[in-house]
Amino acid sequence: MARKICLITGSRAEYGHLHWLAKEISVDDRLQLQFLVTGSHLETRFGETWREIEADGFVIDARAPLNETDDSPLGIAVAVGLGVERIARALDNLVPDIIVILGDRYEMLAAASAALVLQIPIAHIHGGETTEGAIDDSIRHAITKIAHLHFAAAAPYARRIVQMGENPQRVFNTGAPGLDALKNLPLLDRDAISRSLDFPLRGPFFLVTYHPVTVANGETTNGINCLLSALDQFPGHKIIFTGVNSDADNQAIASAILNYADANPDRVRYVSSLGHIRYLSAMAIADVVVGNSSSGLIEAPAMKTPTVNIGNRQKGRLASASVIHCPENQKQIVAAIHRACDPEFVDICKKSTSIYGQGDASGDIKNILATTSLDGILSKSFYDQADF
Repeated sequence: MARKICLITGSRAEYGHLHWLAKEISVDDRLQLQFLVTGSHLETRFGETWREIEADGFVIDARAPLNETDDSPLGIAVAVGLGVERIARALDNLVPDIIVILGDRYEMLAAASAALVLQIPIAHIHGGETTEGAIDDSIRHAITKIAHLHFAAAAPYARRIVQMGENPQRVFNTGAPGLDALKNLPLLDRDAISRSLDFPLRGPFFLVTYHPVTVANGETTNGINCLLSALDQFPGHKIIFTGVNSDADNQAIASAILNYADANPDRVRYVSSLGHIRYLSAMAIADVVVGNSSSGLIEAPAMKTPTVNIGNRQKGRLASASVIHCPENQKQIVAAIHRACDPEFVDICKKSTSIYGQGDASGDIKNILATTSLDGILSKSFYDQADF
């Protein structure tokens, strides 16, 4: 009988990383694919990105809406509680042999909590990483301690998972599955992207994604205001803004970006969700990727595109030589963007290599999911390292 693998996804970015794993599972007779969709996928203001999953030919087996209308910390905490209940009910109906969750978002904490109590084995992708500017950091490590199989994106992360007491026999350095798309997707050229967005891209442009910093000491909008002021200093560059995620205080940031786009219609285009193909296609030809998204540290370097990473949201994550870090300060953002546009730095980026694998993670993860014995996997002992 085929082993039932349930992929749980709560956001567009997360689904982009899981897409090729889903493809691999769907064509393997040893496995049966299930999709449980939750979080911002189901919200109109985030683009109803569940439609992308169905457009890719997958069946959504269950939905767990979280009613994410309140973006206060209390509202997010309530959404976690609602997620535990609704995801638990969905899993109880689906009866998967193992669930697969990726990353560090609060929706995945809810999924891991539900599966833990239901005694369903958990496979976790992208554990062992650090991002000190977001509560995601704590969520990620909590999921590591709940999960039973671990797929790390780089060797230092795999070692860190073992350092946290996980059995090394259940920790695998597979690389980042998000890079698999770079080998498999036919990307759009500049003209095709321009037509798709109804936004001419004849000259230089920035691809910008800025999410809330959920561990912050200042005003919620300080960072985005500094970024927008900095972008004013590059009137010759067009800008494609992608949508804000559903973290706490997302509405204030989204409002600032929308107002900026409305005030600069000939230069700025805001898209709540570009979708995986358009996003990677735009990244491939952008002059600079700007903001605080993990894609600037994982996908952009693999595409040789310079990144300006702003603030602490990704602090602690491994970064290649093509990434420039700067604080949330208008003058320093301007300086970082100027450096990223400098031909000498662009040449450095062209010579940089990916530190998150070579784009073959999904096949490896699929085979491990198919062949690993699940007998006794729910029983975990803390792995004490000999040199501790």
